[in-house]
Amino acid sequence: MRIFSFISPKYIAVMMLYIWMKCIVMLPYRFQLFLGKRIGNLIHLIAKKRKKIADKNIEICFPELNRLERIKLRKKHFESLGISISEISMAWYGKKEKIKKLIKVNGKENLEKAISNNKGVILFCGHFTTFEFFFPILESIYPKISAMYRKQKNDLLNTIMTKGRERSIEYLFPEENVREMIKSLSNNYIVWYAPDQSYRQKYSSLLDFFEIPTFTNTATSRIAKISGASVLTYFCKRLPNNEGYVLDIGKPIKPIPSDNINQDTQYLMNQLQEYIKTCPEQYNWIHRKFKGSPDPYSNLYND
Repeated sequence: MRIFSFISPKYIAVMMLYIWMKCIVMLPYRFQLFLGKRIGNLIHLIAKKRKKIADKNIEICFPELNRLERIKLRKKHFESLGISISEISMAWYGKKEKIKKLIKVNGKENLEKAISNNKGVILFCGHFTTFEFFFPILESIYPKISAMYRKQKNDLLNTIMTKGRERSIEYLFPEENVREMIKSLSNNYIVWYAPDQSYRQKYSSLLDFFEIPTFTNTATSRIAKISGASVLTYFCKRLPNNEGYVLDIGKPIKPIPSDNINQDTQYLMNQLQEYIKTCPEQYNWIHRKFKGSPDPYSNLYND
């Protein structure tokens, strides 16, 4: 469906965002990030509900920080959220060669070795604010990329996101369709997979994240066992002072899958946690990560 076929007042805000994203990529890179940071500052002022969620998450995950340090981290996080709008714009509408020059890839050989097994590769990731920016460089390493997506309630936003992601991702499938994920792996695709958000459905377990019990999706290990796919960590971050980006691809994790799915998943969450500590402002803290956790966290987001 064509973007400009969505003519309705309910799409005005999303249409303005789309036009902004198409236009901002024509500006110099540093200025794009500057504008993104200012947008983040604005969001920080008006998004009171999300700001409270971020405060709660940061407070319990980083108890060693004092109040002023937590506020500083929260402000940096919202700046990172704003910058991500510019980064997504570049990934969806900018020049791919320009993006590739900004990214240093560590562990490319790990991915290539895993691909050579012809059983598919699961790239275990987390919801960092930068993740969309890295798909063009991943495509240049190996174009057979697939990923799950969550359908948006706004049809225009859903169309924009799907078209943008399809620029670098060959195959997108709904998040609930695990069969399509296994099928992709059987065809030796790499699957970008970020099961780090709160999950209280089938195959969830109560595991630690920053030493806090939280309901966690254990499907990574199960899918690896069924498919025979290799599991690699796939983490990314923006460097300070506009110095570019780093993509870190780990070696195939030999113990996964094991006969202990919870142990496998805890290992992955520990790896994610350690990487978050290297760039804490770039992880998604406005998500209710600990929703449903047992006491004393059961009412974490209620006040």
